[in-house]
This record gives sequence, structure tokens and C-alpha cells, in this order.
Amino acid sequence: MEESQLKQIVNKQHDFFAEGKTFSVDFRVQMLKKLRYVLQKNEPLIAEALKIDLGKSAFEGYMCEIGMVYSEISYMLKHIKKFAKLKRVKTPIAQFHSKSYKLPTPYGNVLIMSPWNYPLLLTLGPLVDAIAAGNTAVVKPSAYSPATSEILQRMLCEIYPPEYVAVVTGGRAENACLLNQKFDFIFFTGSQSVGKEVLRRAAENLTPVVLELGGKSPCIVEKSADLKLAAKRIVFGKFLNCGQTCVAPDYVLCDKSIKDRLVELIKEQIIEQYGALPFDNCNYGKIINQKHFLRLCSLIDESKIVHGGKTKAESLQIEPTLLDNVTFEDPVMQEEIFGPILPVITYDNFEEVFTILQDKQKPLALYAFSRDNQLIDRLMQFVRFGGGCVNDTIIHLATSEMGFGGVGESGMGSYHGKTGFDTFTHYKSIVNKSLWLDLPMRYRPYSKSKEKIIKKFLK
Repeated sequence: MEESQLKQIVNKQHDFFAEGKTFSVDFRVQMLKKLRYVLQKNEPLIAEALKIDLGKSAFEGYMCEIGMVYSEISYMLKHIKKFAKLKRVKTPIAQFHSKSYKLPTPYGNVLIMSPWNYPLLLTLGPLVDAIAAGNTAVVKPSAYSPATSEILQRMLCEIYPPEYVAVVTGGRAENACLLNQKFDFIFFTGSQSVGKEVLRRAAENLTPVVLELGGKSPCIVEKSADLKLAAKRIVFGKFLNCGQTCVAPDYVLCDKSIKDRLVELIKEQIIEQYGALPFDNCNYGKIINQKHFLRLCSLIDESKIVHGGKTKAESLQIEPTLLDNVTFEDPVMQEEIFGPILPVITYDNFEEVFTILQDKQKPLALYAFSRDNQLIDRLMQFVRFGGGCVNDTIIHLATSEMGFGGVGESGMGSYHGKTGFDTFTHYKSIVNKSLWLDLPMRYRPYSKSKEKIIKKFLK
């Protein structure tokens, strides 16, 4: 799509927003119900597209994508009227007689740029929040997941006019052209490198941005942990979607004394959940493309493989792979893995964990397995990360009752549920002053008596 066409789409959305239709809560509710309808209508086609792009099974596609979009729509439909109401707040006595309130208003025309690893969820999730908040939106799905991008375009074009919600497909050229446009808000999910460019381009127009990035999310296993359960939940979180999850445990950091037992249990769980021959498992997915497949292959040190390690170039598959005796100097620890490779690193005592993590970039997620509540409390309090779980993995993002997002290098801003509504909303702070009373102390000329009164009011 040419830049002139993109500019025309953005201008039409600005004009549509200016008409004020999206300010109506009833309108927003109707638009969310339309989205739910088209999802229900196209569930089989969506499952097929996710299978083509990522090899996802129908079960995993529903559990991790379609079902979570339904959940977000249902949450917004239940709460939107409450969220969209003005919020009365207390007025200082110095402003007597007045009414003070915060008025939730949409930003306007927003750009949503989504990634390929959860192409449906990470496109429609933020779109649900943007619609609920009363915005228009340009949606840019990833070129790396073309089958899902195509079904997204067909669905959204079926239910929404382009001046309200438009879908732009394509690759880097379209991304660059979109970032040349003036949006009121940008929501980006993807890599740190692209996120930096989005932020740089947004700064030219002073456009507010939410960045949902990634990083090397640690999974800490302390010696008091239930190792069997930890192994089961680590394998689930790590190898879901073939490890192509922004909040997947990137590596295990465990107490040296329990490492051997934990490794054996993880190996057992890989076989339990994926079979002895994962490539023969019809529910086992694939790497998104050859570029990422080759990158992941280069991270596997054959001398450190204790389970898995086989690759299948023709189907872009890599076995769930466990690496032992890994150090922070190894290539696999120099970048976010984003694939089915799990390195195991050890520490001698728990205090080392704080030292190790202080020197690292702030991750999107942190997971800790332990029965020692005091250690867990310290870890949660003093280590900086986006969000996480205690004695589990991944599941903290599967609720609309908490915001999801990163911090520092793993992103800025968050969404889901009320937090998502707030993200796409500007709250105007307004004082409505009465006409019948006008206190004189703020007006010139100033005097000692006025100063005394002001001090009494403001202290």
C-alpha cells in the first residue's frame, strides 16, 4: 500500500472520530458485539490459519488466542458503562463551591502494530481495549503470519468501515509509512530493536506510546520447591507455542544442590507432554520461518544437550531441547531465545540470585518456585520485572483483572481489562465552578491578611 493511501485512511479516521460517534457507550458496545460475532463465525478458519502459520493445534489456538479474546470482550461488555462514566473527586475547600471530576475520553486515532507469535490475540486484545475506550484504529498485523493476517483483514473489513477500523497488511515498507503518519496513540508489540524505532518515530510527533517488548525472563527454582510440579509447569510455559512466547521462561536459574534432580524431572515432563518423538506429535508446532529457525539452531551447543536437540529443516521444527552446564557467557544467553531451547544455570546460595539479576536487563516476566515465603517476598519486592508468577509460569497474563506489561528494556505501559481501558483513555481533570460565590483572596492586590487565609487553606 502506498503512503498516499495510508495517509488517506488516517485522515478519514480523524474525520470520523471528530463526528463524535465513538463517544457513545452504546456504539462501543455494538462494535464489541460485532467483533464477538465475527470471531464465532470464523473460529474454524482462524484455527486453520494459526495451524498454517505456527503449527498450532486447534486446542492451543483456542486456549491461548481465541478464548482469551472472548474473555477480554466479555469483560469489557460487563464493565464498559462503569469505566466510561465521569469520576467525581473531592474538591479542596479553597475551591468551595465547585464540583471536580475526571472525564474519561478517547485519545482518538490509534495505531496497533502486532507481532507474529500470537497473531490473533496480540492484534485483537489491544483492539478490544481501544474500541471500548472509544477510539478509531489502524491495525497492522505481522507479515510473518500471513494466513492469520489475511483472516484478520477479512473479519475486520466485514464488520467495520475503514474510517473506523482499518487493516493494513504488508511488511517493513508499510510499517515505515504508517510511522510517518500522525496518530494520537501508538500501541506496539514486538522486539526491542523495532520498539526503539517506533518510540523514536513517535517522538517526532509527541505521540504517546505503549511498548510491549520481551527479554530474557528468568525462572528461579529454589531448593525448597516442589520439583516435580515445578518441572511440569516450566515445561508447559517454556515449550508452549514452541517457545515463541514473549513471557516464556527463557532460562532456569536453580540451586546447585537440586539441579540434577530438576533436570531429570524436566526431561520426564518433556516426554510426558510432547512424547518421545515430538516431530510425530501432530499437536507440536513449528518455528515461524527459516530465518528464526536458523538463528535458533545456531544457539544449540551440542556439547551441552541433555535432552532433545534434533531439528527438522523441511518442517521448521526443533525438538524441546534442554541444555545443562550453561554459563552466562554462552551464545544462548546473549539474546532472548524465543524458541524451544531451555538452558539451566546454577547458583550456590540464594543471595547470588539478587546479584545476578541486578546486572541484567529488566525482563518482561519472572518466575519463582519455592516454599519459602520470605524469600519469595524479597524476590518479588526487590527484583525489577514486568510481571510474573510464584510456583507457576505464563498464567499471570490470562486475566483481565490485572494489567500486563513490561518495565525498562521489556517495555512501557500495560493493558488488559480496566488497565487496557485506561491505556487507551485520556482522563480530563475538570473543575466546574459555581457562579454565586467568588472568594477574593486569590486576586490582586495581595495583602498580609489574604496571605494568612491562603496559608490556612493550603496547609
